[in-house]
Amino acid sequence: MFKKILVLSPHTDDGELGCGGSIARFVEEGSDVYYVALSACEESVPEYLPIDILKREVKKATKVLGIDNSNLLIYEFDVRSFPSFRQEILDTLIKIREEIKPDTIFTPSSFDTHQDHRVTREETLRAFKVCTILGYEQPWNNITFDTTAFIKLKEKHIVKKIEALNCYESQKDRTYLNEEFIRSLAKTRGVQINSDYAEAFEVIRWII
Repeated sequence: MFKKILVLSPHTDDGELGCGGSIARFVEEGSDVYYVALSACEESVPEYLPIDILKREVKKATKVLGIDNSNLLIYEFDVRSFPSFRQEILDTLIKIREEIKPDTIFTPSSFDTHQDHRVTREETLRAFKVCTILGYEQPWNNITFDTTAFIKLKEKHIVKKIEALNCYESQKDRTYLNEEFIRSLAKTRGVQINSDYAEAFEVIRWII
């Protein structure tokens, strides 16, 4: 497990927000980590910014976390329209599965209310039935959350996560990108397992 990891991010920055600290830890420990962004949200980019700004930012952010540029895949599904592209997304994930052959998947949780996130999670389960699947936490989208798995983190991993999120200058006004919030959530999850910091996950599928 955790030798070849696939992080599925509906939109650029979801992966970093949900499991950025864990990505930093696994890269440090020698895991081969792939990051897939299904949308760069070009339809939502303000007119005063370059249309590809989020593609630029996700490249910087994943580099900070230690992900090789060749392991970053960006697709162009329309933001907030994933339910209309369900089959195309499933076909894309199956193709990724055959090319990468990951053992562990990080995807949005079953409790995520965003329509794009829900479709990503549902099609993840269809495409990666033989993989361990962990659902990452995004409290601003979750009504509730099952903390059924924890990954212990150190200060250096949280610093990397914050540095990666700081690459998203176009999103800096988002309250969930606030450093104090990122640290406090990681500290809260750490307290639950007697660790300095942690990220919590829902166990969607566990292959031993």
